[in-house]
Amino acid sequence: MKIIVTGGAGFIGSAVIRNLIENTNDEVLNLDKLTYAGNLESLTSVENSERYHFAQVDICDREAVEKVFEAFQPDIIMHLAAESHVDRSIDGPGEFMQTNIIGTYTLLEVARKYWEALPSRKVTGDRDQVSESTKKAFRFHHISTDEVYGDLEGPEDLFREDTPYAPSSPYSASKASSDHLVRAWNRTYGLPVVITNCSNNYGPYHFPEKLIPLVTLNALAQKDLPVYGDGKQIRDWLYVDDHARALCLVAKKGSNGETYNIGGHNEKQNIEVVKTICSILDELAPLSENSSIQNSELKIKNYEDLIVFVKDRPGHDLRYAIDADKIERDLGWTPEETFESGIRKTVEWYLANKDSWCKNVLDGSYQMERLGH
Repeated sequence: MKIIVTGGAGFIGSAVIRNLIENTNDEVLNLDKLTYAGNLESLTSVENSERYHFAQVDICDREAVEKVFEAFQPDIIMHLAAESHVDRSIDGPGEFMQTNIIGTYTLLEVARKYWEALPSRKVTGDRDQVSESTKKAFRFHHISTDEVYGDLEGPEDLFREDTPYAPSSPYSASKASSDHLVRAWNRTYGLPVVITNCSNNYGPYHFPEKLIPLVTLNALAQKDLPVYGDGKQIRDWLYVDDHARALCLVAKKGSNGETYNIGGHNEKQNIEVVKTICSILDELAPLSENSSIQNSELKIKNYEDLIVFVKDRPGHDLRYAIDADKIERDLGWTPEETFESGIRKTVEWYLANKDSWCKNVLDGSYQMERLGH
């Protein structure tokens, strides 16, 4: 198959591409604008594959996107390109409206035009045995978030595929809007689509504005570890490679028009996550060996001493949790990593790459500051 992955230089997108190149025979085109969070170094392990291609394109640029579709002739679109940080959306919602709503609309229209021109039957050349895409085989896979559902009230409640939307932030509102657009293009125009909504991802190559890499790298630099409010907000944590497997499965085998929720079955309070990272670092990089500053002057005995509680984020949802029964029942997917195994792998990766990938990321405009007011 020929697959376009939008946002393929991002955290989840790069994991999807690595999975496709390393575990399938698919040909993949990475379509990415390369914003601050896009990093082609996350794809060095596959960049020399003959089945990997890259195009630096903004999904809002219809003419450029059309040229990519015409040249590549995809069978599947996996749409991950998005502005994705809640704090940034509070400070500057305009970019989120433009990329997540207008960008998705532009991509849908290009995909619809392309899909409508596809042959109804499979056509195979006599000489080169190259098969053209068909209307029936084509899929537009839109990757979204559990934040579109808003906040869970009861301790036993879970987000299901039919949970009403109630977004709380400009980011989640923009993703909810894009979800609705994808469903509308399916129902109105017949464009074959699937949608996935996932819980919080974590793992290697995560841009350090997000909680787990921010805490890990701040701790190693012996900077404050900021925790919003009382830190008791609950999230379901999903290891990014587990998510990538699920996304590839849904893209190829998901039923037209269906939504699949993807979760890690790992509910943790934010403060639990932070303390777990500190505990792993106490073991793997004890402060006695990581003495870039004088610990005695700051009276720091372990990494937990760096935790500081800061003013909570506006509109901060208390709890997210996914019911992933449908994707397990229909497609046979379950996560392989527990939170305990995945978080250890993640911290070990950042330790191993803090002077390479992490250093190169932090040489840019982002310097591990708290984002948003």
